[in-house]
Amino acid sequence: MKKFLAGMLSLTFALGLTAGCSSAPTAESSSPPPAESEQATSDQPAEQSAEQSADQPPDAAQAVTLNVFSTYAGSDGNAPNYQDALAAWQQGTGNKINDTSATADETVKGRIRTDFSAGSEPDVLFYFTGADASSFLDKVLTVDEIRAQYPSYATNMREDTSPKATDGKWYAVPVNGYWENLFVNKKVLDAAGVSLPDAGYTWDQFLIDCQKIKDAGLTPIAASFVDVPHYWWELSIFNNTSPATHNTIPQDINDDAAKAWIAGMNDIKAVYDKGFFPENALSAKDEELQELFFTDQAAFLLDGSWRANTIVTRASDDDEKIDEARLAEFTVVNFPDKGLGRKSTDVIGGMSSGWYITRKAWDDPAKQAAVVDFVTFMSSDEQVSKFAGANSATALQNGVTVDEATLNSLNKEVIAIINAATAFTPAVQDAVSGDARDAMFQAIPQMLTGSVTADQLIGDFIAAFTPA
Repeated sequence: MKKFLAGMLSLTFALGLTAGCSSAPTAESSSPPPAESEQATSDQPAEQSAEQSADQPPDAAQAVTLNVFSTYAGSDGNAPNYQDALAAWQQGTGNKINDTSATADETVKGRIRTDFSAGSEPDVLFYFTGADASSFLDKVLTVDEIRAQYPSYATNMREDTSPKATDGKWYAVPVNGYWENLFVNKKVLDAAGVSLPDAGYTWDQFLIDCQKIKDAGLTPIAASFVDVPHYWWELSIFNNTSPATHNTIPQDINDDAAKAWIAGMNDIKAVYDKGFFPENALSAKDEELQELFFTDQAAFLLDGSWRANTIVTRASDDDEKIDEARLAEFTVVNFPDKGLGRKSTDVIGGMSSGWYITRKAWDDPAKQAAVVDFVTFMSSDEQVSKFAGANSATALQNGVTVDEATLNSLNKEVIAIINAATAFTPAVQDAVSGDARDAMFQAIPQMLTGSVTADQLIGDFIAAFTPA
């Protein structure tokens, strides 16, 4: 039967969460359009009023091409869902999409900032809502501005759990939220004689287990510090703070926040010095090193909730039939805690991204109705349920609808670990100005090799930081 999971996921995140994580490594991806019976058409948008005739799709002679950017691509588990949705919307409206979706790494964030600065921004974009968006808020519309002309816009969303920008306003209509935790390849643990971590997994036990895995000739942790350093940066800081203090940004090298950040960086260096990361963690990209995890060579992968979909995909054949025995070799556990204020069951997570409509598209009479219709379609209950599934949070008024009969073993393990979470805390990196954060992330390899100390790394950040 189908079940609304509002209580489990959507309402779980109604804890004041407004920021989130930065990335899922991606490349281009495509999928065939869904069957005709599954295709939703935008000439029947949800809850539209009679006055909103502008919401109706144009006829063929009035069809437009929208420039769209998103972070749904490549190894992101929702890339196929995104491509299916694009195909359905284009077929239903007669409009076309020029899709430039790509990885949400630091390079692409810089590209988005440059595009807005140069006036070459897309018509619609699915993007982050924290400090990464601060530079272009004057070039996108708030939900309230859009509702002044399209009253039913985003009315299927809860405003209290939808992500707000750094100015406190609501611009982006969310789809799926996120959490960050430790994925595990149980086959590697078994080969090294390591037990599966439990809910009380500690940092000391984690280091002992990593040494056993290394001694067995395997890689303890799949991670890259070239293009995706932020998961280890975030959780290592969290391990030296608490849910109540994690989002405090250092102002002085001697304040408590700075001390916690320095301690977190030193924890990463200690793990690096022990040889628990891949030998090429400072030169190879994340997508390459993830293969160690997926091919039973690495035990742990610290990542976001979207990686659950990737694991399911990797455990499926070309016809999308899941090999349940293979899928059962993967799970997700709590990131180990140091006992300094954060429990292992305290999780980084929230709503951090959404669909923006740019003023450039809004001011184009040929595109305005189309961009509103596109976002309405992409954020409909049906589409959000497909994207969020059993693995992510949403802001839907009614929660996602999931067919319980379709839940796989990893879905069920995700539900269990999220239901057992004792706190959800936004990622502090999204409250950090882009330039200062980028410079800090780029210097992490130098810290790991010893040419820069953790104190210098955080001190340089404090000197460069300006509020978003």
